[in-house]
Amino acid sequence: MDVLSLTFFRTSFLIFLFKCRIALDTISLSQSLRDGNTLVSGDGSFELGFFSPGDSKNRYVGIWYKKIRVRTVVWVANRQNPITDTSGLLMINSIGNLVLLSQNQSAVWSSNSTKEAQSPIVQLLDSGNLVLRDEKDGDSQSYLWQSFDYPTDTLLPGMQLGWDLKTGFDRHLSAWKNSDDPSPGDFSWGIELQDNPEAVIWRGSKKYYRSGPWNGLSFSGSPELRSNPLFQFSFVSNEEEVYYVYYLKDKSLISRVVLNQTIYLRQRFVWSEESQTWKVYASVPRDYCDSYGLCGAYGNCIISQSPVCQCLEGFKPKIPDKWNSMDWSGGCTRNKPLNCTKEDGFLKFEGLKLPDARHSWVYQSMNLRECRAKCLENCSCMAYANSDIRGGGSGCAMWFDNLIDIRQIDSGGEELYIRISASELKARGEPKKRIAVIIGITALAIVAGMLMVLGFCRIRKNLQEKKEDIGEAEQNIEQSKEDMELPLFDLATIAKATNNFSFNKKLGEGGFGPVYKGLLADGQEIAVKRLSTKSGQGLNEFKNEVKLIAKLQHRNLVKLLGCCIEGDEKMLIYEFMPNKSLDFFIFDEITSKLLDWPKRFNIISGIARGLLYLHQDSRLRIIHRDLKASNVLLDHEMNPKISDFGMARTFGGDQSEGNTNRVVGTYGYMAPEYAIDGQFSVKSDVFSFGILMLEIISGKKNRGFYHQDKSVSLIGHAWKLWKEGRPLELADDAFLGESCALSEVVRCLHISILCVQHHPEDRPSMPSVVLMLGGQSALPQPNQPGFLSNKDNSKEVPRGNPESSSTNEITVTILEPR
Repeated sequence: MDVLSLTFFRTSFLIFLFKCRIALDTISLSQSLRDGNTLVSGDGSFELGFFSPGDSKNRYVGIWYKKIRVRTVVWVANRQNPITDTSGLLMINSIGNLVLLSQNQSAVWSSNSTKEAQSPIVQLLDSGNLVLRDEKDGDSQSYLWQSFDYPTDTLLPGMQLGWDLKTGFDRHLSAWKNSDDPSPGDFSWGIELQDNPEAVIWRGSKKYYRSGPWNGLSFSGSPELRSNPLFQFSFVSNEEEVYYVYYLKDKSLISRVVLNQTIYLRQRFVWSEESQTWKVYASVPRDYCDSYGLCGAYGNCIISQSPVCQCLEGFKPKIPDKWNSMDWSGGCTRNKPLNCTKEDGFLKFEGLKLPDARHSWVYQSMNLRECRAKCLENCSCMAYANSDIRGGGSGCAMWFDNLIDIRQIDSGGEELYIRISASELKARGEPKKRIAVIIGITALAIVAGMLMVLGFCRIRKNLQEKKEDIGEAEQNIEQSKEDMELPLFDLATIAKATNNFSFNKKLGEGGFGPVYKGLLADGQEIAVKRLSTKSGQGLNEFKNEVKLIAKLQHRNLVKLLGCCIEGDEKMLIYEFMPNKSLDFFIFDEITSKLLDWPKRFNIISGIARGLLYLHQDSRLRIIHRDLKASNVLLDHEMNPKISDFGMARTFGGDQSEGNTNRVVGTYGYMAPEYAIDGQFSVKSDVFSFGILMLEIISGKKNRGFYHQDKSVSLIGHAWKLWKEGRPLELADDAFLGESCALSEVVRCLHISILCVQHHPEDRPSMPSVVLMLGGQSALPQPNQPGFLSNKDNSKEVPRGNPESSSTNEITVTILEPR
């Protein structure tokens, strides 16, 4: 009996505790919240209670982050009606509204919900949303009222900024007046409701900043939002609602968008656990050119030029004196007025933030050709563009007034077609014709002179040599196509896919030339590596990369889709990797948080399997010679793919090493024997892999590394910590957490030190490395690694013009670093 009584008591006590825990985030009809008590969301992220901001003694009801020591308030209920003492009481009244009462029981603030509920409760959700709902309503998402509909100065993930068109309700942000007063200031942010909606920041009643209209991927003035590792952005516009919202891709991150009236900025913050501070991820206005209407009508703001305001082509300053004295508010006027005829045309401008959309129309069903025809029919139509840039562009946006607030975007700007009069088009054409004639005559004279001076034979010889070079190149590529079944793309196809190699399509600059993003006619995304004529990679290296990658088939190697060679143009076409390269993630304080330890271990294992394939399992033994973080690409699932085989070397049979007088690669990743003597082997790739492992584990670059223990290389620092029994101190704080297997981290560090041993014979082979990573067997103890410091490294690597000399049969090789 005693046992039964004890069991019953324990069960009752646990049920009581469970009910108390549930009650921590809710207020029922019979409960209230007094000053000094708080509600905490179910997962402990947010807290609601009474607070006094800054040096003020006034009391407000607000919501703030629970887990952050620096109190950061994200919502205030009674921001315009403070309580002057601690007598405040938050409760649900008899008609089901959430109310805040002062000392004399008068209502200071109310939710003012008109919906009725049988059993109303208030709950603080894990998202930071305070909701009033009916407990008996089976739909837990059906709210009578919610704080997310009444934002103050902060936009949280999942909070909608914009309009409910059915009720005419506008959800917008307004900044605190100052740090002591949360009442609305004169700095606000919302969605301007029009045929082509856009986000606008106002300072008082005047526009301060404009985002540009939504183009299907981002606001046109913020192209950096399109491909983002941290945030997912969305814009909804239909007959019932128009709003902007964002979500976090990594739920462990803490982020918010805040209006700051003190410095008149809208700032996006990300919380840094390492420094225990808020880090500014992005802010607007970003620069002078973000100031609304700075250059007036038909003026284009280009931040890299001086002065920043320039009239668009076909236009001139409206008031030259003011314009020259840097007062650009008058804007620009046409060189030749419009006559409104069908002979009018359009000039195409690229890389722009689209103009103010107040006087614009959108037709989603039209294509660009129909859009042009429609605009030409209306004398008031000044410009047109695609309203949606996805999938090559669709929809039609037209502007019917002066074009205001245009700026040049460095990367990711849009195309705009601006109306120009027939007389302007004619005037623009005539000088071009005259210049063409003059150039033609001059060219003929020069050619004639050259023929006389150099002689017919010399020119014929040069032409023949050039023909032979091109023919040989084309023959080699055709032979590669026949041998490898490799598609050969024509130049016109690649030019169209990359918008004629537009700057906006440029992904970056590789060791041998630029890399562009492209879109083929079938919708496939590609990456185009265009060999620069000034690069160190000539035709031999190009053919080398084509021949090597074409027959390589492995999930951890980048896939070559084809190549292109026409005249002097040589290009490789790869599959497009949406998550960029490994260095983009591991060396950045914010993006590194997206790579927890399981992801990092998967990347390490994938690179190891890719190298194993190159060294052992492919038809030929392949040594990469330039393995580094920027040459490891990541697909949409963060799987690693080794890329850039321009410097790779192949061996047949049992051969596994070679020697070169032309050392190519990257400082910080080269093995000692390769950097000093030009000797390379599968073990020099192992050394590079070891460096890469250290960088993935630590989040630090080997080259340029410095630590207060005076180990001026990452290898030296890792070796010091290993010898002193403190290996985990090398680990990046960004991945240390519940998902981190510490023993696995230590084992990987052990393997990486084995890989960077000074002597090649002391390093494990890649098959051994793969077994070590996947097993639990005891590992050999490492010796002191090679290149312990950058100082030592600089002594071992001479610099100068590429040359080779021999003394006592030792080859001294000069480096050609990338």
